[in-house]
Amino acid sequence: MSEKKNNRKIMLAGGGTGGSVTPLLVVAEELLKEDKNLEIVFVGTKNGVERKMLANFSSQIKYLSLPSGKWRRYFSVHNILDIFKIFFAFLKSFSLLRQERPAIIVTAGSFVAVPLVWAAAFYKIPVLVHQQDIRPGLANKLMAPLARVITVTFEKSLVDYGPKAVLTGNPTKNFFASEDVIKIREKYNLKPDLPFVLVTGGGTGASVINDLVAEALPNLLSFCQIINLTGQGKHPEIAKKIKPELEQFIGSYQAIEFVESKEFINLLRAADLIVSRCGLSALTEIAFYAKPAILIPIPHSHQEDNADFFRDKKAAIVLDQEQLSAKSLSAEIKTVLENEKLRAELSDNISQSMKPAGAENITAIIWKIINYKNNEEAD
Repeated sequence: MSEKKNNRKIMLAGGGTGGSVTPLLVVAEELLKEDKNLEIVFVGTKNGVERKMLANFSSQIKYLSLPSGKWRRYFSVHNILDIFKIFFAFLKSFSLLRQERPAIIVTAGSFVAVPLVWAAAFYKIPVLVHQQDIRPGLANKLMAPLARVITVTFEKSLVDYGPKAVLTGNPTKNFFASEDVIKIREKYNLKPDLPFVLVTGGGTGASVINDLVAEALPNLLSFCQIINLTGQGKHPEIAKKIKPELEQFIGSYQAIEFVESKEFINLLRAADLIVSRCGLSALTEIAFYAKPAILIPIPHSHQEDNADFFRDKKAAIVLDQEQLSAKSLSAEIKTVLENEKLRAELSDNISQSMKPAGAENITAIIWKIINYKNNEEAD
């Protein structure tokens, strides 16, 4: 592939869930701060949550899609079918790269990025892979051998990835650091004298957490108010499970399927307590804004490793989903809200748990790679 001199086009790749997309959007925001005319292309899945996230984020970024297959670490007929999807995506990646001619590809995981990165190797396009979680994911393992640099959130990952790894921290969006929290609470009609709990299951939501909260509402709403980010398509499920007698608490409980990134930060900053899954994007934001949190990792997944890290640092309350009931969840929330000293300790510990300035650190590496590549081609 022949490249234009001084090519600065950046291709971001990720999707399927919001977890692999959020850090890329934060990096994109940082890049656009430095060059408002920068050309950025995002490659995701055809109908994934990332498409909506991009639409809400910026019209300046062009969106392209690839078929997305994945390899499950258990027997499934979908593994066989997805082999064909991956192969087709690999072939399509060649024409996509010829058309777009990016100077670099940046990904934070997800299987939609894998065939693109493999194809990029044939064109000698440099790749930056970002490892968010403590446990390396399969997609990143497949892409790591072809990456120029692997940026990592945690020091442990330096051992996992070797000489290519650079400790940068995880990108964090801080769009509204000066926004008035009182105005945010007024916007959502939150009562000033009642603690506000934000419940989130990540970009696609968590049905188990939604169900636990719905069952616990009669007790929860006696001492707090809740906004539950249910995930796309999950609001009807919640509506069926909320009991009619809870109509007296209208306004104290709000179920919202999806909010854009900037609005999520608004809600995060306004909350007194966060109940969350353990995806690294959400955890990074919780840490940046020093919010006390109750974490419920997906059982038998990489999220348990993330949760262990925060538990060991006494930076969050971690609950086992398989041992959790609506009653015990409600009791844990009440305990944290009523213990000001505990909230202060959790807030202080989580604020010190992660390396800051992840977006700035990663952006600096991107520019360094692009400038080196352009200088090399000019010679």
